[in-house]
Formats: sequence, structure tokens, C-alpha cells
Amino acid sequence: MAGLPPQVPASLQIYNSYVVDPEWQRKFTIIWCSAVGVVAVASLPKLAGSLRNGRFLKGFFGISEDLQKGGYISVTCEDKLPPPRSNNRVTRTWSSVASVRYWTLPYIGLNLAQTCIILAYLGVVLLCDIKDAPLISNPNRAGFLAIAQIPIVFLFATKNSILSLLLGPGNGYEKLNYVHRMAGRLMFLSACIHGSLWIRNHLQYGLPILGPQKETSGIAAFSLLGVIVLTSLRPVRRLFYGAFFFTHILAFVAFFVTIRYHTLYAAPWIYPALAFFGADVFLRFLRYRIKDARLIALDDLMTVVEVIGCDDGWLAGQHVRLRVFFSNKAFETHPFTILSAPPAQSCLSNSGMVLAARVNGDWTQALNDFTRQEQDRLRFSEKRGDERGVPVHIMIDGPYGGSSIDLGQYETALLIAGGSGVTFTLGILDDIVARCVKLGRRSGERTRRIEFVWCIRSFGHISWFSSMLTAIANAAAQSTLDLHISIFVTCLCDPEAVPVIPNCDVKLERPSAYSLLCEVTAFSPGSSLESAKGNTSPVHGGGVAVCASGPESLTRETQNAVAKLGVAKAMELGGISVHVESFTL
Repeated sequence: MAGLPPQVPASLQIYNSYVVDPEWQRKFTIIWCSAVGVVAVASLPKLAGSLRNGRFLKGFFGISEDLQKGGYISVTCEDKLPPPRSNNRVTRTWSSVASVRYWTLPYIGLNLAQTCIILAYLGVVLLCDIKDAPLISNPNRAGFLAIAQIPIVFLFATKNSILSLLLGPGNGYEKLNYVHRMAGRLMFLSACIHGSLWIRNHLQYGLPILGPQKETSGIAAFSLLGVIVLTSLRPVRRLFYGAFFFTHILAFVAFFVTIRYHTLYAAPWIYPALAFFGADVFLRFLRYRIKDARLIALDDLMTVVEVIGCDDGWLAGQHVRLRVFFSNKAFETHPFTILSAPPAQSCLSNSGMVLAARVNGDWTQALNDFTRQEQDRLRFSEKRGDERGVPVHIMIDGPYGGSSIDLGQYETALLIAGGSGVTFTLGILDDIVARCVKLGRRSGERTRRIEFVWCIRSFGHISWFSSMLTAIANAAAQSTLDLHISIFVTCLCDPEAVPVIPNCDVKLERPSAYSLLCEVTAFSPGSSLESAKGNTSPVHGGGVAVCASGPESLTRETQNAVAKLGVAKAMELGGISVHVESFTL
């Protein structure tokens, strides 16, 4: 009698990791791709808004020059009243409830939302690593999961990531990089589980660890991954960034070679990573620009870079990576925020792009020294003529980043900057004032009140950007826009060096971000933020935008201040959104 062959009970079957574990790789990939898809779908309303106001692809192909430009357009007073406030209850409710996600703990550098994302990612990795896997006898599962994380590491590392495009303006590589770092470390964790348990088994059964190709290439790949992770820790990045960068690139190339020798199953996961990297390199080549520029040393701490022939192709608040061809520093690139909006929508009279380099490290110190020496030389040179500044050639790559919130969608805006972080807030201030005054709110900007706060160490630093602040304040003074500037000085240095800026208060104290936010959202007469236009309370229900830029301590304090305000208060204000730019590596 014919019958079915006997079946081996599942408990007695030999675990075939080369059949089962690739399935867990696919499950893991489906999970994280689905999560990315959900976030992308949730970002569609914001993406649609950026399409309507022309912010979506601004700067996608790099900085540009208007060859038919007719010169600077002066600010004209088209004093239009702000349009009525939005009644979108869903947006206001979500913005209010989501404000608690900004809670940030010291030394971690991640807010509550980012921490939850990392914990969820850790949970998924551990689940896929250990679920029904006999790791002690066959730790291949962890190795398969380590390889499956390679595409994530590259997707969140590239400067021109498809994710940045899908999530809309303000979600550049610097905002996604925390996932890259954590994914790399969890990839190393999976590799540690895989490698350490295999070494244990080899020692237990007396098998050679080095010698055979598979074992030797595995040890080499694991060692390279360890070097990448250790050299990417924050202390190493801060103190030896050049060594970190080159080690990162060279070690990953070597890792790909050794992991391919170690296992044939690595190829399908390396190809997507190479595709992400190739697309990034291609787009960066499209964005590279070599331009003439002028260097101006304002003092021994600040150098201004005026780029000639760049007047469009960026959003206020974005940054470029700058390479200046001088001395022996021509091979270094550094990120700098663009100081203003494009000339066509700016309150300033600059004919191009302006960058500012605060002395903070070897490169910026060398740039300042070079500029001051050349300025002294040209000052006594008969060939100087009327040219202003030191002429140099530069290379720029970008723009990148920018603000994730459009100030024009909120009736009240609070801009807080610390030190050279003012380059970010000054740019978006210039943009929103020009859109409301110079362009006559043609995109429906609803902004009524702006509080601009700058915290610095010395009174003398105010002169760095006093002319720009004066031009913006004069433009706002001609309109219904209520702009007030507060400058807080934390050190009694050069008290006589205080330039006159309209509607500006200068105080010798260090403000609290929470106090500033409370005073802006619930104005009290006699507060430190009293406006020269009168004690006009912000219109409740129109929404509040908060932008902060500067040291990590300032941005963390600002995020915690927004979270501390509470959901009920945020609902009363019509929603509150925050964007921070932290100057850390």
C-alpha cells in the first residue's frame, strides 16, 4: 500500500540556517521598510504644502545664478493684513499633542520621539536575532541580521538621501544621521553575537579560529566593523574628525570586500547600499559649484565669505559645505549656514550668498589669520583699487538642511540663537520679514509677531551682524509685522560697543528658554521682551513656531521648554512646532 514518506518531527529536524535565517532577513526588511513608508505617508500633507509654496525642490540641483537678473529690488511697503487664521483642527490638535515628543535628556542628544524610534529599532533587531534561533549551537541568525542592516546604515548616512526628499524641507541628512549611527552600532551588536558565539564553539570543539578562509575573512570583517564603530564615537569625531572621516570611508570599502569573501549571502544587501552611495555621489557632483568669493575679517573671531554670482537655489536656513582654496587647507570642507534668503526675497542689499565663519578650530582660525594678513597687505598695495575684501576661489556643495517648519504658517514666531547659531535664525528672519513686507504676503503668510533672541558673550559681537539686523528691523517697521529683537550678553566685555538697532533691547543676563516662551505666548506688561510697538499680545489660536540654533545645551533647553508648556496650552495657542539646529558632530 502506497503512502506518504515518514515525516521527521520538527523537534528532531536539524536547523538549516541557510534556509530559515534569510527569511528573517526579509521579515526584518519588510518591517523597517513599512515603518519608513508610514512616516513618508504621514509627511504627505507637509510635502503638499511645500509643493504649493515652492519650497519642495528648491536647491535640489544646487545653487544657481539668475543670468537675467536686474539687480537688487528695494523693499517696498505693501502693508497687507495677515489672512485669517487657519481652522484646521486636525493639524492644530496633532501639533499640540506631539509637542511632548520634544523632551530631551542631557548627554543623549535625542528627544523623546527619536528615543522611541531607536528603542523600537532595537526591539525589532533583537526579536529577529533570537526568535526561534539556536544561537548557542548555530549563531548564523545574528550574522544574517547584521548584513541585513547595511542598506539602513547607508540610506540614513548619505547627504542626498531619498528620505530627505520624501520627508520634505528641513529633514536633511543631519536630522536623519542619528538613525545611521544607531543602526551601525546595532549592526555591530549583531556581529558581536554572531562572531563571539562562533569563536566560543570553535574553542569548545578545538577548531582553528584563523586559517580557513571563512573564519579568517569573518574575523577581518568583524575587526573592521569594530574600528568603524569605535572611531565614530563622539569624542573621536570631535577631536580627530579628519581621521574619523578617512577611516570611515576606507574601512567600509575593506569591510565590503572581506564580508563578500566571508559569505556569498552578503551580495544582495551590499548592492542597495552601493546604489544609495552612488546616487548621493551623482547628486553631489550636480551640486558642486566653483565660485569667486571675497573674504572679510570683521575682527579676530569672525570671517565673512561673500560668494559672487550666487543669488538663487536655496532656502533660508539651509547650509552649504564650503572649501576655500587657500594655504594648505584646500582639501578641507566645512558646513556653514547661509546668512540670508536669496536676494529676490531678502530685506538685505547683498548681491549674492553670504556665509560667516566663527573662529572655532584650526581651519576657521587659519582662515581668519589668512584673511587679516591679506587685508593688511592689500591695504597698502597700489593694485588694490576699490575692491572690498580678499579675493579667493571656493567650492560649495549644497544646499542641505533648512527649517522643517514654515514660519509663514504661524501667527507668532520665537527665534532663539546662541553665539554663531545666529546665522541660522538671521536667515529665516530675513526670509519671513521679506515675504510679509517686500512680497506682500503673496503666499498667504499669517505671521503677526516675531521675537528674535540672540545670546552672546560680548557686547562687541553685536557688530558682526548689526547692519543686517538694522536693515531687517527697518523693513518690519514699515508694516503691520511686530518684530522685536532681544540681545542677551552673558559677559561684561566691551559694554560701550553697542550699535543702535531699531526696536532692540540689549541686556546683561542669560535668559531661560522657558521664560522666553511663556512671555511670548502669554505676554505680560513690563517683561524683558517688551516691544517698541506696544504691548501687543500674540493672537491666541494662530499657532506658535519656535526655532533655536546654537550649542546643544541651548537647543535641548528650548525643546524641553516647548514640551513643558503642555498639551492644553499648546491647544489654546493653536498648536506649537519647534525646529532646532545643534552645532555638534
